[in-house]
Amino acid sequence: MNDSYSGKSGKVKVMYVRNEDNNDNRKDNDRRKNGDNRKNNKRPFGKGREQSDRRRDNERPTRSDERSPWRTVSRPEGEPLKPEHSGISGKSYIDPEQLRRQRLEETRIYGENACQAMFQNRPDAIVRAWFVQSITPRFRDALKWMAANRKAYHVVDDEELTKASGTEHHGGVCFLIKKRNGIDAETYLQQAPAKDCVLALENVGNPHNLGAIMRSCAHFGVQGVILQDTAMLESGAAVRTAEGGAEHIKGIDADGFTATLNKFRDEGYSIVTTSSHKGSTTLAQATLPEKMVLVLGQESDGLSDSTWEDGDIRLSIGGTGRVESLNVSVATGIMLAEWWRQNKV
Repeated sequence: MNDSYSGKSGKVKVMYVRNEDNNDNRKDNDRRKNGDNRKNNKRPFGKGREQSDRRRDNERPTRSDERSPWRTVSRPEGEPLKPEHSGISGKSYIDPEQLRRQRLEETRIYGENACQAMFQNRPDAIVRAWFVQSITPRFRDALKWMAANRKAYHVVDDEELTKASGTEHHGGVCFLIKKRNGIDAETYLQQAPAKDCVLALENVGNPHNLGAIMRSCAHFGVQGVILQDTAMLESGAAVRTAEGGAEHIKGIDADGFTATLNKFRDEGYSIVTTSSHKGSTTLAQATLPEKMVLVLGQESDGLSDSTWEDGDIRLSIGGTGRVESLNVSVATGIMLAEWWRQNKV
């Protein structure tokens, strides 16, 4: 259909073409046409302008097919919104029993050296990892391995890593790992070397002390650590303090402390007990056997009387006497160094 009209520029012929495009294109054309009309027509002022606006509003067509897909849904106050889809809504359900098992089976470790040692020795135990950006270049191999093996990892800021690790002393990296289970005395004894020192800890539970002890054990070639609860060796603070030494330690479960010591005695190990309060031979004067279990207790009270008296050899570390005792991790390091000097050097 053709039409024409006269304007300032003369007679103009207009051809109307049917548009097969979608509604959005028609709207765009309408907006451009209205814009051109506004340029060529001055709007009236005052009452005439109000009447013109009302006429234009009344003449504007309304089509049901122009309704937006986004619409407001009214509902009475307090009535919950009903989703219009069959997906998951609300909080997802987590089986408490499954969550409890996961917490028993998994732990979080942190610290650069601890996590590097973990990746080098037990990469398959890694479940998830968090890094700050600055440390990722030093974990390039670990990141490649995790990506290839579909292990989730996240590059986060320091605040987020503090939440993930549970500590501000995370060292820029945190791994969620599967815990190692402790082994029984019989299993350890089947693979024990000819010259062997095993550490036994009675009521020692401070994670920083345990970490320092594991570090000394790894340095002096001690593999087995007897403990009432071997899971304590897997705590984040203990593993970080060990600075990678935890990966070289085997936790030996002690359901009964004295009974476990007797199993080692039956296999030719000498039981060496230590104390700073009771009469004993000083370390400098002692000859340490090639196969022995070194037994230490908590710093404040030391070994129980029954465990102390059960020792085949009873030792103390000589000193000035200006302090009551040494920290248990320091005492461990001194005694292991002497055993190494006498038997391994």
